[in-house]
Amino acid sequence: MAGDSRILMDHNMETGVTPAQVKKLPKHLREPQISTERTHLISEPVKKPRQRYVQKDGKCNVHHGNVQETYRYLSDLFTTLVDLRWRFSLLIFTLVYVINWLFFGFLWWLIAYIRGDLVHGDEEGWTPCVENLNSFVSAFLFSIETETTIGYGYRVITERCPEGIILLLVQAILGSIVNAIMVGCMFVKISQPKNRAETLMFSHNAVISVRDNKMCLMFRVGDLRNSHIVEASIRAKLIRSQQTKEGEFIPLNQTDINIGFDTGDDRLFLVSPLIISHEINEKSPFWEMSMAQMEKEEFEIVVILEGMVEATGMTCQARSSYLDTEVLWGYRFTPVLSLEKGFYEVDYNNFHEVYETNTPTCSARELATKARDEPLLPQLPLLSPEPKTHTFDPLDRLSALDPLSQDETNGERDLGGDRGENNGSAAALGEQPLVDGLPD
Repeated sequence: MAGDSRILMDHNMETGVTPAQVKKLPKHLREPQISTERTHLISEPVKKPRQRYVQKDGKCNVHHGNVQETYRYLSDLFTTLVDLRWRFSLLIFTLVYVINWLFFGFLWWLIAYIRGDLVHGDEEGWTPCVENLNSFVSAFLFSIETETTIGYGYRVITERCPEGIILLLVQAILGSIVNAIMVGCMFVKISQPKNRAETLMFSHNAVISVRDNKMCLMFRVGDLRNSHIVEASIRAKLIRSQQTKEGEFIPLNQTDINIGFDTGDDRLFLVSPLIISHEINEKSPFWEMSMAQMEKEEFEIVVILEGMVEATGMTCQARSSYLDTEVLWGYRFTPVLSLEKGFYEVDYNNFHEVYETNTPTCSARELATKARDEPLLPQLPLLSPEPKTHTFDPLDRLSALDPLSQDETNGERDLGGDRGENNGSAAALGEQPLVDGLPD
């Protein structure tokens, strides 16, 4: 039976008939199918996803651990409070005020308890320290009214309580300090220009192509708001692990990428989206990196845009990064600026769009070497004039034999040669059939 089944299956495969019922194995018992094509037998190594140093939204992916000197955070308490998350900031803001009111409320209750106001407060002829203060709750309410200067007029301090007058002064001064610190922290936290960076855009990818016969690394930045960034400047860093000649391994080594610091191109007038260009020259870290080599490298380009917010005058910083897989070789950015009637319009639908362009795959160093020997882009030859048909004329014969006419013709040729090397050659080629066509 087994032999008959095998023969029937072979017969079906030869005739191209699919077996009627094929039992499928469970998913965990199926064997992976191996391709029989020679081109797919050896699979190319797949790059492992690399951990970012700086996220796309600008957050640094670095966590500080094993910090033993935590007292340093308390030495700069104001900055520590500002850097806290909103949930912790609101919690601390509420706790500080409640604890402060409870503390001074306890002191007011303690004075009333020591003086006996809680027992004799309702007796006629008794002058308490604070009128209508007969419990801890009333002392707590009087503390809130004193520090917030509400003044309902029901609980008031009397002039026969010097200790109460001193406590009133202390609470007023300390309350002002607490208000200054907490309100200042909340104001600085609210007015931080971090949210302003949300409207500063960076392109999703960086590109490498030829610009003015030079290899350039480019990315695009833009600002969505009408209020501009004043004194905007941009810089870039290459993050890549490096090993020195002595064998020392430097993880995440930072190298400057020149994007116009020496020429002033790093200072931007960011009214419309701009393409930031880095010329790959001898000082560039990409000088000896070809397209094939860049696909094997692991690096990250961090770009930092800084400037002052026009509305508040505070410094704003926006960050982004590009991994090696996000750098596209042989592409350019699609234009986004168009001229409309009376104004320029920016189409942000094409802000991240790129298109492919003809770019050499060699390194910038090899490209510069080739450019010394031959031009980078071949120049198109000038179109030669259309050939003209000439007929024999006896006057042409005479003019050819006349030396005076020949001198005039040579003079015309000399004048025509001044027009350009190519035009002169074309004219010479055009006159050649006239001489050859003369009869002997």
